Amino acid sequence: MPSRQPGRRIWGDRAYPDLAGDQLARLFEFGVPQNISAGQFIFRLGDDKYDLVVIEEGQLEILREAGPGYSEEVIVTFGPGEFIGELSILTGQFVYLPARAATDGRIYRIPPDRFRLLMETETALSDILLTAFRARREILMESASHTIEVIGSASSADCLALRSYLEHMALPYRWMDDATPDGLLLMGLASLTAGDLPAVLLPGRSLRNATPGSLAMNLGLSHERIKDEEIDLAVIGGGPAGLGAAVYGSSEGLGTVLLDAVGPGGQAAASSRIENYLGFPNGISGAELTRLAAIQALKFGSRLYSPSRAVSLQPLVDRIQISLSDGTDILARAAIIATGARYRSLPIARWKHFEGAGIYYAATELEVRSCAGGSVAVLGGANSAGQAALFLAGKSIAVNIILRRDDIRARMSSYLVRRLLADPRVTVHTSSEVTALEGEDSLEAIRIRNSATGVESLLRCSGLFCFIGATPATDWLNDACAADKDGFIYTDVHIAGKSLGPPWQELQRPPLPFETNIPRVFAAGDVRHGSIKRVAAAVGEGVSAVSSVHRVIGVSGAPF
Repeated sequence: MPSRQPGRRIWGDRAYPDLAGDQLARLFEFGVPQNISAGQFIFRLGDDKYDLVVIEEGQLEILREAGPGYSEEVIVTFGPGEFIGELSILTGQFVYLPARAATDGRIYRIPPDRFRLLMETETALSDILLTAFRARREILMESASHTIEVIGSASSADCLALRSYLEHMALPYRWMDDATPDGLLLMGLASLTAGDLPAVLLPGRSLRNATPGSLAMNLGLSHERIKDEEIDLAVIGGGPAGLGAAVYGSSEGLGTVLLDAVGPGGQAAASSRIENYLGFPNGISGAELTRLAAIQALKFGSRLYSPSRAVSLQPLVDRIQISLSDGTDILARAAIIATGARYRSLPIARWKHFEGAGIYYAATELEVRSCAGGSVAVLGGANSAGQAALFLAGKSIAVNIILRRDDIRARMSSYLVRRLLADPRVTVHTSSEVTALEGEDSLEAIRIRNSATGVESLLRCSGLFCFIGATPATDWLNDACAADKDGFIYTDVHIAGKSLGPPWQELQRPPLPFETNIPRVFAAGDVRHGSIKRVAAAVGEGVSAVSSVHRVIGVSGAPF
């Protein structure tokens, strides 16, 4: 947050609301009073407990502590009648911006359990707090905060994975390309070598050869915090179906945990614009839609952990055990599989080499920054490819759409086709396929062949965006759940007529809606056989699956 003088509303009432006297009094009732002295730290960098702090008297300042290349800075000052807190109070993230008393005074600390009660029972206050938290995070995202700094190459897939994780988690960060003078200077100040990259600089420490997993651990966002807990509902997958299940599960009293291998959003987050989702006539980006859904899930008490890659699922007597890639086992009374589907790749030489270094499966601002000023190719003929092409063209990038069919209208909505054909920055190559990739460290060109004429041509491009159909993300289940030949999971009516094993005979009931052949395990969204591959349908399935979960484990769960 940019600096401001006490009482000045540079960023408006969304981030710094004026609370009425009765609202302050109500907040005080949830808190524990504490007298403070000038210079006293209210919370320090790295603390794993984060109270909401309401100021009755005095002033508090939020700091950015000194780091490589910069000194301590007071980011923002709060005075009487104001409160300290942002989205990390919901995510459980370690404190990354310490708070210190600027003067003597008196505050009220609202601990996490009391804060959760406040959010559940005080609707008006809850709305004010949540709006402020979101606005403050937006300010941090836009202010190029130095709290998290990533150093790495623009053509590094490992660096892109870090940046994608931070974007998915809506964490404020700054990226420095190691090939630029500023990047080299920062590497020198942090005593980093090329062999240490990608690296992440956090207040007080550096992460060499950083991964999303090591970063999550150092930010307090790792599932390590729940490995010994038992939960009501584990949702595996953070796309629209998983987020829908998390929102409704936690809002209806189930202790809910959402686990995702990459970050909340799933394939929907890769969509630059969704125009046919109910309630958004002007459209909304997939990243923004799923980010709002994640905040909604957090508001009701869900806990979201990423990266948390599930590698197996095993039914126990009355529990489901989900094993994660790091060896952690999660026990839950029920599980919803919402791992969705992933875009296919092509069997072309060096495809893997260029993934993250010119080949992308999403078209968002992050990928655009790697292709600015050049030309790109979009592979695919469905709506996802059309939306990506329009988004990229809107950034003044020359776009080539490549599709095998002889007519772009075959699988794409008419409103997208009309816009694409009218856009002078878009060229459509029908009856065409990619045959080769060229470049050194990053993609520089592709070769395409027209199947109708047999002519092969070279197309210079800095990015190839791949949207050519999807395969279900079910390989981790190792055939534990019954599935069709393509790997999409059978549920309810699709397995009801089949021979079911002893567990079902003991239960003396058929599978419930969205339940798989394993009791207490459900599937929702794109991963399910027979699902409609649309965002709205996925959300509805996630919600409906929760209704079946309630029938299995009881009407009311055991909240955390």
